[in-house]
Amino acid sequence: MAHVTVLLFASYADAFGTRTLEVPVRAPCTVAEVVDAMRSLPGGDRLPSEPLVAVNHVWSAPETLVQSTDEVAVIPPVAGG
Repeated sequence: MAHVTVLLFASYADAFGTRTLEVPVRAPCTVAEVVDAMRSLPGGDRLPSEPLVAVNHVWSAPETLVQSTDEVAVIPPVAGG
C-alpha cells in the first residue's frame, strides 16, 4: 500500500479538517481510485461525484494514472464575479 499526497482547498480543506491528506492507495492507481479512497475518510461525503482534480498541476480525468510521487489537488467549485 502506498500513499498519495492530496492538496485540499477552501470547502474541501474545511470538510477534511486539513489542507493536505496522505491517501492510502495502491500505486499506480487512477484519479477515480484516489477520490474513492478519499470518500472513505471523515469529510469524504462532501466530495461531488466527479470533483475537479489536477495531477502535477494539470487538470486530469478520472482515468488518469497517479503514481505515489505525484501531487494531486482536489479543487472545489469556484464562483467569481
